[in-house]
Amino acid sequence: MEVKIIRSKRKTVSLTVTRAGEAVVRAPMRMPEESIRRFVDQHREWLETHLAIVEERNLCHPNPTPEEEAALRRRAKEVIPPRVAELARRMSVTYAGVKINFAKTRFGSCSGKNSLNFSARLMQYSPRAVDYVIIHELAHTLEHNHSARFWQIVAQYMPDYRQAQQELKT
Repeated sequence: MEVKIIRSKRKTVSLTVTRAGEAVVRAPMRMPEESIRRFVDQHREWLETHLAIVEERNLCHPNPTPEEEAALRRRAKEVIPPRVAELARRMSVTYAGVKINFAKTRFGSCSGKNSLNFSARLMQYSPRAVDYVIIHELAHTLEHNHSARFWQIVAQYMPDYRQAQQELKT
């Protein structure tokens, strides 16, 4: 198993797995190679588990071709803004605007000024999952955190939101 080693001015050693499925060790500049190898060996089970998780995720969610990406973007621009407007009316909230991007790590975000961003990748999921992300971000216009009050707002408009969350995770 190949492990990429990145040395820097740090005092501790860490092991991570990137979204691309690459094992990375970050180590202090002067840490001996043997110590790094020992560290990796001690964490081999963790590493193999997380490499398998990333591989499974990448198999279930392959990167779309440029044509597929363009189609997802077009569909998102047609579907998401009117759905945001409708759900915002139901929730009696206002927002600054809606942008569509192709973010890989988050389905949506809400800025401090209530500008909403959504990933076109949402179009690969059910309408219920899309509604959950929209409601989640609109709830942030009222509560800019994940407090109990925030989750009460989400639950008020989608009582079964945990099912939609689960769909997005699998």
